[in-house]
Amino acid sequence: MDALSGQLDDTAGSGAVTIALWCVLIAGLLPYVATAISKAGADYDNRDPRAWLAQQHGYRRRAGAAALNGFEALPLFAAGVLIAQLVHARQSSANLLAAGFIVARGLHLACYLAGWSTLRSVAWFAGLLCVVGLFVISS
Repeated sequence: MDALSGQLDDTAGSGAVTIALWCVLIAGLLPYVATAISKAGADYDNRDPRAWLAQQHGYRRRAGAAALNGFEALPLFAAGVLIAQLVHARQSSANLLAAGFIVARGLHLACYLAGWSTLRSVAWFAGLLCVVGLFVISS
């Protein structure tokens, strides 16, 4: 534990929450946006939500899949941001990569809803590159 002592203190130089850390919160909330879209205006069955979602078609089903994908992408992104903060990687680079991830994930959601599979994959890959970038700047 001594190796980590003080490592998370004052990560932004002023004790403020960084843009990159705010992006972790945003990334954590994006899947709930997709979930809300899948359920909005529907006769939603809260007793068995997974069975209900499996019976959906079109944008509702895609929104549910986008929510799951958002939850799948979150741990590696959060780890990348936290590691960048922990090792005091260049903050402007971490902020830019984290914001890029959020933009990519927002585009990913929009493409998922629209049924644009090729563009969705491009947005997914762009987000992955941002996460890899977070690890690279931390090395």
